[in-house]
Amino acid sequence: MTANRVLFLTTLLPGQQTSGGEVASQAFIDGLRQNGYEVSVIGYTRKGDGYSPKPYEQVVEERYIETSKAKTQAIMWLVWGILLGLPYSAAKYYSKAYIRLVKSLLRTYQYDVVVIDHSQLSWLAKFIERKARLIFIAHNVEHEIYSSHFHNASNPLAKWLYAREADLVKILESGLAKNASEVWTLTEEDAGYFSGIEGKDKVKVLALPPGPEKTVEESVKKRFDIGLIGSWTWKFNEEGLQWFFKFIYPELSEQVSIHVAGKGAEWLEGKYPNVSYEGFVPNAQVFMAQAKVVALPILGGSGIQIKTLDALASGSAIVATPQSMRGISLSSSAIQVAENPKDFANLLLSEVHDWNIEKSEHAAKVTKDWVIKRRSQFLHNIASSIDYHPRTTADMAKSH
Repeated sequence: MTANRVLFLTTLLPGQQTSGGEVASQAFIDGLRQNGYEVSVIGYTRKGDGYSPKPYEQVVEERYIETSKAKTQAIMWLVWGILLGLPYSAAKYYSKAYIRLVKSLLRTYQYDVVVIDHSQLSWLAKFIERKARLIFIAHNVEHEIYSSHFHNASNPLAKWLYAREADLVKILESGLAKNASEVWTLTEEDAGYFSGIEGKDKVKVLALPPGPEKTVEESVKKRFDIGLIGSWTWKFNEEGLQWFFKFIYPELSEQVSIHVAGKGAEWLEGKYPNVSYEGFVPNAQVFMAQAKVVALPILGGSGIQIKTLDALASGSAIVATPQSMRGISLSSSAIQVAENPKDFANLLLSEVHDWNIEKSEHAAKVTKDWVIKRRSQFLHNIASSIDYHPRTTADMAKSH
């Protein structure tokens, strides 16, 4: 039987798409709705954000999301997490209000499918009746990120917190994967991890496309040579930017113009003669389209890099680290990959010096065709996956 009504449980209502996670969540919601499913989205809003929910969204309550703004509430999340045996990243979203709303909706409406978006909401799984199929969207292998932070931390308290987080998040991820009818991942690498828990039949890779609004349809005049953009307050982005200026920048000519956009890199202002820091830009796609080449120096993390998808949609040439290209299977002369700083710098210089309008238009066409094909495949994969009924562990137990 084809599913019609979907309950989509997420952490933060993603309509504003201010982070990569929100962009990914909204892509799944849009994909479900474009396939004709009736979707109800439940989540929090940021305190003081003034966000107006869409007709298909319901707000649990307003609350702080980022630890930096939560102040003393962050301590309460940690205490709450210890009392409940939850990782900090899950405790910050735990609330009786969320549980009450989910229970009320499940009593009132007949949902064919319930989606839990992010392992941080795994504590909701026990309130979902077995008659509704449960799908877990794993944006990445979350515990590996905290494990990486643990290995890089030097402060004993930070190491303890990251070790606790990695251990507990791993338990949540594994438990939710076992309870779910299906696990959706964004990359083959993450699918490989979850397949090791419950087998390949339950795990599907749904490769995200850039959103329709991301494609730069018209020709944009090149304004500078190299562009970098990101949310530089995110740890892996910050590390990548620091790596770029420590190891790659010295290999570049001072005649090359470099523009950096995005919040959190104010330390760049006035530091280098050929570097302009633009801060927040109203249109990230136009910014990237104005670069002869976009640099993507990500060194860590998990899952797919949303800004790599955005860079592809901009039509500009790209030089990236291997980590930046996770989940992207596009072979094109417009994309160059390097991990060694000197090689990375040489590729950037080559793209800048060899740039011409014909080459730029060809690169834009190749990436645009790929984006269109990927969007179509994404919609097809959602429809075929959500109407696919693999046997769960519980189903197999009943048959014996």
